[in-house]
Amino acid sequence: MDELTREGERIRREVLGDAYVDGTLSGADDFMMMFHDLSHTFCWGTVWARPGLPRKFRSMLALAMTTALNQPHAVRLHVRSALRNGCTRQEIGEVLLQAAVYCGMGAANSSFNVAREVFAEEDRTAP
Repeated sequence: MDELTREGERIRREVLGDAYVDGTLSGADDFMMMFHDLSHTFCWGTVWARPGLPRKFRSMLALAMTTALNQPHAVRLHVRSALRNGCTRQEIGEVLLQAAVYCGMGAANSSFNVAREVFAEEDRTAP
């Protein structure tokens, strides 16, 4: 594994959490590792590592874009990481409202429901 890939995995772990990354990597065979290596290198090691935007803003963008693509699984992941990156529930709601205007009410409705589920899960596991 080269330095960029290692850095990407480190950032991915900081943003998404060790449990999530360990879970995806533990079940990965050689075929899926091609994708994880690309993700670590390109997505996390190249783009998320750039200094031009704080992680909080990157999380907000990821929420808006995954809403636009109507990808509830990805929205769930990025709501959790947005909280980890310092976004408040109010800010997440504002991002989803903005996305509703440009991406459609159906996609935003789905994302609001996913966010509400994540908030409830977080509340149940909070110390």
